[in-house]
Amino acid sequence: MAEQLVFREPGGGRATWAMQSLFEHLLEPGESDRLGVALVTQPPGVATPLHRHDREAEAFYVLEGRLSYQAGEELLELHAGCFIHLPQGVPHAFRIRGDAPARLLALTAPAGLLHLYDEVGIPAAERRLPGEDGLTPEVEIPRWIEVGPRYGLEVVGPPIPE
Repeated sequence: MAEQLVFREPGGGRATWAMQSLFEHLLEPGESDRLGVALVTQPPGVATPLHRHDREAEAFYVLEGRLSYQAGEELLELHAGCFIHLPQGVPHAFRIRGDAPARLLALTAPAGLLHLYDEVGIPAAERRLPGEDGLTPEVEIPRWIEVGPRYGLEVVGPPIPE
């Protein structure tokens, strides 16, 4: 695929609700095969299990909020201005801390991983965190278990404790 010029005004890309969070797509698979970029807003308490990706490297730049991040054997505390790069295959997990949502610029190389959120989530009705109109974890978690392996996502441990 040929790379193409992509420009987005604020609120101009597609948006998905997944993981009780808002994923605003800035650079998608199909626009670039090499890089995927999303602006992610996640509420306090959201956590992922310890997992790894066998196809992608990921990076996150924290715009707002706080989170605990396990990368391999290290447990890091991230806040606004922090950046983390996770090479392909490194086990990682995070938990949003505090009482305010976190906003992250999320990057994935190559780009395909962003479609995972579309498959397990639903199109966002508005650019806000989902409420009762989003999916509950009881509905979404079985989707992650089913779809994740197709994207090279392997769960290898529990979430970071509260």
